[in-house]
Amino acid sequence: MQALAYWKTVTADSAGFLNRILEVLASSGAQYCVIGGQGVNGYVEPVVSLDLDIAVATDDLPRVEALLRKHFRVEPFPHSLNVSMEGSDLRVQLQTDPRYSEFVARAQPRPVLGLTLPVAAVEDVLRGKVWAAVDPKRRPSKRQKDLADIARLLEAYPDLRAQVPADLLARLV
Repeated sequence: MQALAYWKTVTADSAGFLNRILEVLASSGAQYCVIGGQGVNGYVEPVVSLDLDIAVATDDLPRVEALLRKHFRVEPFPHSLNVSMEGSDLRVQLQTDPRYSEFVARAQPRPVLGLTLPVAAVEDVLRGKVWAAVDPKRRPSKRQKDLADIARLLEAYPDLRAQVPADLLARLV
C-alpha cells in the first residue's frame, strides 16, 4: 500500500479532509509549512500519526482562519486552531504561537507520507520539537513522543545535537 493511501486509511479520512484542507490552503495563497511529527517525517523514516501540524505566516493567519471556518470545524485553543471535519479522524492544528511563523520562510518542499508539502527546515522542526518537549502544559505522553521525534532527528542529523538542551539530551534513550 502506498504511503498516502495508508495515511488516509489510518486517519479514516473517508471525507477527503486531507485533500480538502490542502486545497483550501493552496487556494488561499497563504504561506505555510508542515511542522511537528509530520515535519519530522519529512526528514526521517515516517511514523504514522493522526496529527498534521501547520505553521502559517503571521500576516496570512486571519485570512486562512476565515477560509477554514467556511469549510471545516475550527476550535480555538491557547496556541493553535484545531481544524476537523466529520468523516475523518485526521487532526489538523494550525499553530498560532508567533514563534512558528518564522519557520515558513525557510520551508522547502519535502515528501511527507506520499505527498510533497512545504516542510519547515530540519533545524526549525527540531526547534519546535524542543519547545514542545519542555512545555510543562503538554501531556506527559505527548512530551515523550516529542523526545522520540528529537531522537529520530538526531540519529539522521547528528550535527544538530548542539541545538538540544543538555537536560533533554540526557533524557534520550
